[in-house]
Amino acid sequence: MNTVKVLFFANLREKAGVKEIELELSGDLRVAEFKKAMAETYPALRESMPTVLVSVNKEYAFDEDMIPEGAEIALFPPVSGGTDAESPTIFMITNDELDLNQILSQITLPSTGAACFFTGMVRGVTARGDAHETEFLEYEAYVPMAEAKMKQVAEEIRVKWDSVEGIAIVQRIGKLYPETPTVLIACTAGHRDTGVFEAARYGIDRLKQIVPIWKKEVGPDGQEWVEGDYVPEPGE
Repeated sequence: MNTVKVLFFANLREKAGVKEIELELSGDLRVAEFKKAMAETYPALRESMPTVLVSVNKEYAFDEDMIPEGAEIALFPPVSGGTDAESPTIFMITNDELDLNQILSQITLPSTGAACFFTGMVRGVTARGDAHETEFLEYEAYVPMAEAKMKQVAEEIRVKWDSVEGIAIVQRIGKLYPETPTVLIACTAGHRDTGVFEAARYGIDRLKQIVPIWKKEVGPDGQEWVEGDYVPEPGE
């Protein structure tokens, strides 16, 4: 028998009615077979299974992948640190308020002459598309995997823009109200024309694709988990 730990996140946790379980698997199973078994055990998950994402030991797993013995398996919907002196990098999930000046000081070198920050905020009124009001957002993350994927995003930025000096990728979790910053991507470099704008844009776009963070939107008309539509490819 193979004993595995299964974690449920966001709306999948609510549908299953459980945060985590230990499960005995009989024989070798592929991810596709495991998902089928989960849908049979928790019928409320069936409609979510076509889009559910799976990680095994904090890496994205795909239908043909085998589940190793003693694995930590996470089920979640599509997703809506360390430093060194020469290339400071911060990646962090936090409940605390974001201090932009403090973060900037941590990714600034004597050679830094430009910094580009992107901060996402809770929008109280949405006028574009499905117009509505938001009372608050509630963020949650699969923290160990999220920090690992943030590190991956930082590494991808450095490969694409070798002029970037410092990188910060920070996400707040918990209940956050309108006009509150929720996420921050910052890049520094020697000059403004060496890729800091493009690198910061790439960082936020990539975070929205592969970092397992979700938000529940609560408003006057009810609440719902906001899901993305990007499905990671093998190797991401």
